[in-house]
Amino acid sequence: MRGQAGARTSGRGGGRAVERSRGGSERSSGRGGAASGRAVEIELTVNGDPHRVSVRPNRTLLDVLREELGLTGTKRGCDQGECGACTVHLDGRAVNACLVLAIDADGSEVTTIEGLARRGELHPLQRAFVEEGAIQCGYCTPGMILQAAALLRRNPTPTSKQIREGMAGNLCRCTGYAKIVKAIGKAAEVMRGQRAVGPGRGSLAQRRRDAEGDPEAQPGPHSSQLRAHSSKPRSLATTRTKTGRAS
Repeated sequence: MRGQAGARTSGRGGGRAVERSRGGSERSSGRGGAASGRAVEIELTVNGDPHRVSVRPNRTLLDVLREELGLTGTKRGCDQGECGACTVHLDGRAVNACLVLAIDADGSEVTTIEGLARRGELHPLQRAFVEEGAIQCGYCTPGMILQAAALLRRNPTPTSKQIREGMAGNLCRCTGYAKIVKAIGKAAEVMRGQRAVGPGRGSLAQRRRDAEGDPEAQPGPHSSQLRAHSSKPRSLATTRTKTGRAS
């Protein structure tokens, strides 16, 4: 134990460590700190990069990603796990970040929409969403793509029905979902190697080079938004009108 000005005590039995700053305030880490409501230091690997963050025990993974790490591609929608806008991968599983306490993600690996592209190359799902026009306002798109990626990892050859069922937890206010289902099916074919990328579509880096060399050549709509990111609307599995008829 050090002197009073910079005291730090720790103990396995207490399950926490207490740090006292020069001003006399305390910060706790470990489960003991969480139980007492003090800030807790957690470690996360997000999109391959390690982070150490001090959080209150009531803060969610969504809070940390957006407010502490600046990864705003993960969208805040309902805050109740109903819309899927905040979907991320937690240790390889698709989860609603608004329902995961940050302290429960301590030591985990997280993938957000910002980490899906590799070396400037859009993920096949990102390309397919652009090419098939599966983006309207774009707010739900990051969660849609992360959920679809988890779906295709489990089932590389889904039928249209299986895509709709697998995506039922992700809601879109803008579209009838047909283009979303088509884009996911197209990406599945590309990922299986059964379908080539369309002419001139290539990587984002290649499209930028093409655009610089040809004034009329421009990257596809919303491609930059997809790289950066990604009351209850209709569900993907059962889209119905007010009369009750399926649409």
